[in-house]
Amino acid sequence: QVQLVESGGGLVQAGGSLRLSCAASGRTFSIYTLGWFRQAPGKEREFVAAMSWSGGNTYYSDSVKSRFTISRDNAKNTVYLQMNSLKPEDTAVYYCAATRTIYSGGYFPTDGYEYVYWGQGTQVTVSS
Repeated sequence: QVQLVESGGGLVQAGGSLRLSCAASGRTFSIYTLGWFRQAPGKEREFVAAMSWSGGNTYYSDSVKSRFTISRDNAKNTVYLQMNSLKPEDTAVYYCAATRTIYSGGYFPTDGYEYVYWGQGTQVTVSS
C-alpha cells in the first residue's frame, strides 16, 4: 500500500503563488507515476500535472503549463506542485495520486481511473 498526504493549500489572491506538497509513504518503490488532479465545485475532476517517480519526467495540462511546476525531493519522498500566477479558476480541491502501472513511450496517464492511490485533498482558493 501507498499512503499520500497533501498539504500546503490555502487562500491566495489572484497572481499569487502557493506550493502544495504530497508526502508518500509505504511501498513507495512500487510507484511509477505521481500526478496532481483538481476538482472544483460542480465540475469534473481535472488532470493538472504528472511526474515519473524514478526518472523525473514531467507532463502538464495546457491550462497550467508555464504557471505550475511539479518536482520531487527524493530524500523526503515528497512531490511538490509549485503554483504561480494563480487565477480564480484555479480554485479547487487538489489531490495527488499515484499509479503502479508501467507505461512506455513517454506516456503519462491523465485519467483519474488510471491511478490507484489517492490523498485526501487540499483546498486551494484564489480570490479575485
